[in-house]
Amino acid sequence: MRVKVLGAAGGEVTGSAYLIQTNEANVLVDAGMFQGGKASEAKNKLPKSATPNKIDAVLLTHGHLDHTGRVPLLIKFGYNGPIYSTEETLKLAQIILQDSARLQVADAMRKNRKQLSKGLPPIAEPLYNTEHVEFMKELTRPVKLNIAIEVAEGITAKWIESGHMLGSGSIEVKVTENGLTKTIIFSGDLGPLSLPLLRPFDHFNHADLVFLESTYGDRDHKSFNETLIEFENIIIQGAESGAKFLVPTFAIGRAQQIIYHLADLFHSGRVKPFPVYLDSPMAESAFTVYKNHQDLLDEEFQELKRKGVFPLNSKYFIPSSTLSSSKILNDVKGPCLILAGAGMCNGGRILHHLSHNIENPNTHVLIVGYQSYASLGRKLVEKQPSVRIFGEEKKVRAQVHSLSGFSAHAGQTDLLKWFSYLAPSKPKVVITHGEDVQRQILASCIKKQFNLDSTLPKIGEIIEL
Repeated sequence: MRVKVLGAAGGEVTGSAYLIQTNEANVLVDAGMFQGGKASEAKNKLPKSATPNKIDAVLLTHGHLDHTGRVPLLIKFGYNGPIYSTEETLKLAQIILQDSARLQVADAMRKNRKQLSKGLPPIAEPLYNTEHVEFMKELTRPVKLNIAIEVAEGITAKWIESGHMLGSGSIEVKVTENGLTKTIIFSGDLGPLSLPLLRPFDHFNHADLVFLESTYGDRDHKSFNETLIEFENIIIQGAESGAKFLVPTFAIGRAQQIIYHLADLFHSGRVKPFPVYLDSPMAESAFTVYKNHQDLLDEEFQELKRKGVFPLNSKYFIPSSTLSSSKILNDVKGPCLILAGAGMCNGGRILHHLSHNIENPNTHVLIVGYQSYASLGRKLVEKQPSVRIFGEEKKVRAQVHSLSGFSAHAGQTDLLKWFSYLAPSKPKVVITHGEDVQRQILASCIKKQFNLDSTLPKIGEIIEL
């Protein structure tokens, strides 16, 4: 039995994909898209040697694009087997992937128009289109948490809560071959224990092999309470000066969390309500899924609901569904707040808002999630004095705030806590989904605390049991 690492390795944080191979079956855990700079995104095309039709099953940890973004590409090139995950993940993945397909088609059309205007042949084509995403619905197989199911010959899988986003899970895969059964654990993305809205992560107690994410393996976030106080102070002070707040946000997970805090802030009277524009059709669709699965949200949400904070006051929380309504926001005066994708500022409507407002000192840009290497969001976090948006150099005069305590990724302490339940079984440890520094520091912590060595694989590396 072996596992081939096909993404989120060699210092990459995105593109999660792991192929479990036995004599009888091939099972793929996640099929994520690489995101960030052009070098990362170039890895999304399947190599000529790829054989999606030989995969027996796909298992998804959660719905984010860096874990699901290449599933339609597999379908495009012949995959027609089952896709297993929680019901919530499968619904949210559909929303995310439909949006991804639309953006790819629009981007290819834009590039080809430029080519044609120069008298050159078209060169761009999307990785996949909405038809491939639509066909994915026929392949999905919802699973329940904490119940093991057979996914291929000799292979069973069980999902437990990972606390990262609605429906997210860590996966236990048991592989029986030649009369022996081995247990492989895929952490997926783990959420911090302190984050409100979602339930905290669960854990497994035994493994022979563990694939552990390390996005923040080198550090802990600022405490959630400190971050919330900082967020509230920025909002209160900015509102008094008529500021325009821009929040580049992942449409599913982070957008709901920020609105959750703003609703509480307005309802309590700590700040006079002002317009909050949800400039993301994808996030708007995701709200419907969250609304239909409120039973999966934590007690803090239930308490705010009992107080009357939810449903949201439509006078202040305003969806912006169309491109024309999005463009109107360029001329809206503050105080107001605009939530728009993409979360790493590597595409989407947030680029237009940044282009129009980044040179205004009374603009506040709130960075509330991980920013991959070379992304525009990373450059803003690094306080670069100027950035290029749509090919134009822009002076960064806006105030940029990095609020890492809102991250939906576990920090070092929580990662080690999750792993501590597995450590007594002395598993082989493989650290992925992190930049090299993060992976190395987490590996040294695991060595010091549990006396276990870790493997830091490159893309394409094979892990054998």
